[in-house]
Amino acid sequence: MASYYYLMSSLPMLRADGEMPFPYSEFLEMCRPAVSGAKYSLLRELTLSSRKGPLVAEWAKFYAAMQRELCCLRNRRLGRQTQGEQERDDAVCAAVTAAVGGKNPLEAEKALLALQFQKLDELIGLHYFDDYALMGYALKLRLLERKSVFDQKKGKAVLGRILGSLQKQIMLDEQE
Repeated sequence: MASYYYLMSSLPMLRADGEMPFPYSEFLEMCRPAVSGAKYSLLRELTLSSRKGPLVAEWAKFYAAMQRELCCLRNRRLGRQTQGEQERDDAVCAAVTAAVGGKNPLEAEKALLALQFQKLDELIGLHYFDDYALMGYALKLRLLERKSVFDQKKGKAVLGRILGSLQKQIMLDEQE
């Protein structure tokens, strides 16, 4: 337990609007001497949709509800029927709808990231130097890892290529 105090106190604070202070692989190396082999395996295999581990099981319920709600919103926008309405979590539904409502995709992703950080903060609560705090930190780092792949310039370039391709296809269809 003493090594948990050092490990957790040496980690920089993570914020939804911040950057990754180091790669996840570096975090794992920091954890290796401080945690058991079983805990290290959980951390090494941890993804945002994992279900095993302290705090992770509780997180998994929220994450699954959020994913279902996003799927329902996409289906409604596309005019498709949605299933699983009876399984909806009203709090998650309201939060996800508010996060993605009418915003551009990058802003919606940032709002969803803030929502996920808020949920992790709630789950971590007053845990500072234990498995809950460690797993919560690891999940936040995984979220920032995901965020790091978002690049507005690259996104605009991809969108431009897609629109250009669609425009060419429309012109070819009109010529036929």
